[in-house]
Amino acid sequence: MRLRRLERECRRLIADIEVPEPFDLSAFLSYVAARRGRDLHLHPQPAPMGAPCGLWLATDQADHIFYAAGTDPLHRRHIILHEIGHILCDHQAPGLVLPDLDPSTIARVLMRSTYSAPQEQVAEMIATMISGQALRNAPMPRSDDPLLQGLSEMLIPGPADGVR
Repeated sequence: MRLRRLERECRRLIADIEVPEPFDLSAFLSYVAARRGRDLHLHPQPAPMGAPCGLWLATDQADHIFYAAGTDPLHRRHIILHEIGHILCDHQAPGLVLPDLDPSTIARVLMRSTYSAPQEQVAEMIATMISGQALRNAPMPRSDDPLLQGLSEMLIPGPADGVR
Protein backbone atom coordinates (compact mmCIF):
# COMPACT_ATOMS: atom_id res chain seq x y z
CA MET A 1 0.00 0.00 0.00
CA ARG A 2 1.42 3.40 -0.94
CA LEU A 3 2.36 5.56 2.04
CA ARG A 4 0.12 8.56 1.27
CA ARG A 5 -2.90 6.37 0.58
CA LEU A 6 -2.17 4.35 3.73
CA GLU A 7 -1.91 7.53 5.79
CA ARG A 8 -5.20 8.91 4.39
CA GLU A 9 -6.99 5.63 5.02
CA CYS A 10 -5.71 5.40 8.61
CA ARG A 11 -6.64 9.01 9.36
CA ARG A 12 -10.16 8.20 8.16
CA LEU A 13 -10.28 5.03 10.27
CA ILE A 14 -9.31 6.82 13.50
CA ALA A 15 -10.96 10.20 12.85
CA ASP A 16 -13.55 9.67 15.59
CA ILE A 17 -11.18 8.01 18.09
CA GLU A 18 -10.72 10.04 21.28
CA VAL A 19 -7.11 10.12 22.44
CA PRO A 20 -6.83 11.38 26.04
CA GLU A 21 -4.89 14.57 26.72
CA PRO A 22 -2.44 14.13 28.30
CA PHE A 23 -2.10 10.62 26.93
CA ASP A 24 -2.74 7.84 29.42
CA LEU A 25 -2.58 4.30 28.05
CA SER A 26 -4.89 2.87 30.72
CA ALA A 27 -7.53 5.53 30.04
CA PHE A 28 -7.22 4.95 26.29
CA LEU A 29 -7.62 1.19 26.72
CA SER A 30 -10.72 1.77 28.87
CA TYR A 31 -12.11 4.01 26.14
CA VAL A 32 -11.50 1.33 23.47
CA ALA A 33 -13.11 -1.33 25.68
CA ALA A 34 -16.17 0.87 26.31
CA ARG A 35 -16.43 1.73 22.62
CA ARG A 36 -16.47 -1.97 21.75
CA GLY A 37 -18.74 -2.88 24.67
CA ARG A 38 -16.40 -5.61 25.89
CA ASP A 39 -13.52 -6.04 28.31
CA LEU A 40 -9.95 -5.56 27.16
CA HIS A 41 -7.14 -7.31 29.02
CA LEU A 42 -3.37 -6.91 28.75
CA HIS A 43 -1.12 -9.93 29.25
CA PRO A 44 2.64 -9.46 29.52
CA GLN A 45 4.43 -12.55 28.21
CA PRO A 46 8.05 -13.60 27.95
CA ALA A 47 9.11 -13.24 24.33
CA PRO A 48 11.45 -15.96 23.15
CA MET A 49 13.74 -15.06 20.25
CA GLY A 50 11.76 -15.06 17.00
CA ALA A 51 8.37 -15.03 18.72
CA PRO A 52 5.89 -12.26 17.87
CA CYS A 53 6.09 -9.31 20.24
CA GLY A 54 2.36 -8.65 20.10
CA LEU A 55 -0.81 -10.64 19.67
CA TRP A 56 -4.53 -9.86 19.76
CA LEU A 57 -6.91 -12.61 20.73
CA ALA A 58 -10.65 -11.92 20.67
CA THR A 59 -12.98 -14.31 22.46
CA ASP A 60 -16.75 -14.11 22.63
CA GLN A 61 -16.50 -12.06 25.85
CA ALA A 62 -13.34 -9.96 25.64
CA ASP A 63 -10.30 -8.75 23.75
CA HIS A 64 -6.87 -9.88 24.96
CA ILE A 65 -3.59 -8.26 24.01
CA PHE A 66 -0.43 -10.24 24.69
CA TYR A 67 2.83 -8.29 24.53
CA ALA A 68 6.52 -8.89 25.15
CA ALA A 69 7.08 -8.13 28.83
CA GLY A 70 10.80 -7.37 28.58
CA THR A 71 10.54 -4.37 26.26
CA ASP A 72 11.10 -0.77 27.29
CA PRO A 73 7.96 1.27 28.10
CA LEU A 74 7.88 3.18 24.79
CA HIS A 75 8.18 -0.01 22.71
CA ARG A 76 5.63 -1.78 24.92
CA ARG A 77 3.16 1.07 24.36
CA HIS A 78 3.73 0.87 20.60
CA ILE A 79 3.17 -2.90 20.56
CA ILE A 80 -0.09 -2.45 22.47
CA LEU A 81 -1.22 0.40 20.19
CA HIS A 82 -0.41 -1.75 17.14
CA GLU A 83 -2.74 -4.43 18.45
CA ILE A 84 -5.32 -1.72 19.23
CA GLY A 85 -5.03 -0.77 15.55
CA HIS A 86 -6.12 -4.29 14.65
CA ILE A 87 -8.98 -4.08 17.16
CA LEU A 88 -10.22 -0.70 15.91
CA CYS A 89 -10.24 -2.02 12.34
CA ASP A 90 -11.74 -5.35 13.41
CA HIS A 91 -9.13 -7.15 11.33
CA GLN A 92 -9.65 -10.83 10.63
CA ALA A 93 -6.85 -13.37 10.94
CA PRO A 94 -5.86 -14.92 7.60
CA GLY A 95 -5.75 -18.36 9.23
CA LEU A 96 -5.93 -19.97 12.64
CA VAL A 97 -2.69 -19.07 14.40
CA LEU A 98 -3.26 -21.24 17.49
CA PRO A 99 -4.56 -24.54 16.11
CA ASP A 100 -4.66 -26.29 19.52
CA LEU A 101 -7.30 -23.91 20.90
CA ASP A 102 -10.97 -24.67 20.44
CA PRO A 103 -12.06 -22.58 17.41
CA SER A 104 -15.49 -21.96 18.96
CA THR A 105 -13.81 -20.18 21.87
CA ILE A 106 -11.75 -17.79 19.77
CA ALA A 107 -13.42 -15.20 17.59
CA ARG A 108 -10.16 -14.03 16.00
CA VAL A 109 -6.46 -14.06 16.65
CA LEU A 110 -3.94 -11.70 15.11
CA MET A 111 -0.23 -11.51 15.61
CA ARG A 112 2.52 -9.67 13.86
CA SER A 113 3.92 -11.70 11.05
CA THR A 114 5.10 -9.45 8.25
CA TYR A 115 4.78 -5.72 7.77
CA SER A 116 4.16 -6.19 4.05
CA ALA A 117 0.65 -7.51 4.80
CA PRO A 118 -1.89 -4.66 4.37
CA GLN A 119 -3.52 -5.28 7.79
CA GLU A 120 -0.11 -5.03 9.45
CA GLN A 121 0.68 -1.79 7.62
CA VAL A 122 -2.64 -0.28 8.71
CA ALA A 123 -2.19 -1.38 12.35
CA GLU A 124 1.38 -0.04 12.39
CA MET A 125 0.33 3.31 10.91
CA ILE A 126 -2.54 3.63 13.41
CA ALA A 127 -0.15 2.90 16.30
CA THR A 128 2.28 5.50 14.95
CA MET A 129 -0.47 8.12 14.52
CA ILE A 130 -1.86 7.60 18.02
CA SER A 131 1.68 7.71 19.48
CA GLY A 132 2.37 10.90 17.53
CA GLN A 133 -0.82 12.50 18.82
CA ALA A 134 0.08 11.44 22.37
CA LEU A 135 3.53 12.99 21.97
CA ARG A 136 2.14 16.24 20.54
CA ASN A 137 -0.31 16.48 23.45
CA ALA A 138 2.33 15.73 26.08
CA PRO A 139 3.41 18.62 28.27
CA MET A 140 6.58 20.10 26.83
CA PRO A 141 9.56 19.49 29.11
CA ARG A 142 11.10 22.67 30.42
CA SER A 143 14.75 23.30 30.91
CA ASP A 144 16.86 26.20 32.14
CA ASP A 145 19.29 25.45 29.31
CA PRO A 146 18.20 27.51 26.26
CA LEU A 147 19.81 25.03 23.86
CA LEU A 148 17.88 22.08 25.34
CA GLN A 149 14.67 24.13 25.43
CA GLY A 150 15.10 25.05 21.75
CA LEU A 151 15.74 21.42 20.83
CA SER A 152 12.67 20.33 22.80
CA GLU A 153 10.51 22.91 21.00
CA MET A 154 11.80 21.70 17.61
CA LEU A 155 11.12 18.05 18.38
CA ILE A 156 7.77 18.49 20.14
CA PRO A 157 5.73 21.11 18.28
CA GLY A 158 3.08 22.87 20.28
CA PRO A 159 -0.28 24.40 19.34
CA ALA A 160 1.37 27.66 18.28
CA ASP A 161 3.17 25.72 15.55
CA GLY A 162 -0.13 24.76 13.97
CA VAL A 163 0.58 21.05 14.24
CA ARG A 164 -2.41 19.33 15.81
